Amino acid sequence: MKTIKSKKDRLPDEFATAEAAGEFWDTHDSTEYLADMEPVKADVRLERRIFEIEVEADVIDALRKRATKEHRPASRLANDLLRRELVHA
Repeated sequence: MKTIKSKKDRLPDEFATAEAAGEFWDTHDSTEYLADMEPVKADVRLERRIFEIEVEADVIDALRKRATKEHRPASRLANDLLRRELVHA
C-alpha cells in the first residue's frame, strides 16, 4: 500500500490520463486540496436499492451451485428467484 505524502505538492491544472490522476490521488490526501477544488452540482437518482438478508449456509451453497451451472451471478439468480416466488406469485 502506498503512503500518503505529508508535504503538499502542487495540484496539476489537469492530468494527462485517468491513470495519472489515479496515481496522484493514490499518494495525496484530497482534504489538503479543498481550497483548490470547485463545487459542482450533481443530480443523483438512486434507481435501485440493495438489501442484505441472512441466508443459511446450505441455501447459499445451493444458490452458488445453480448460479455456476447457469453461468450467472448468484445475486442475480437470487433476485430472479425471489421475484418469481414473491412478486409474480
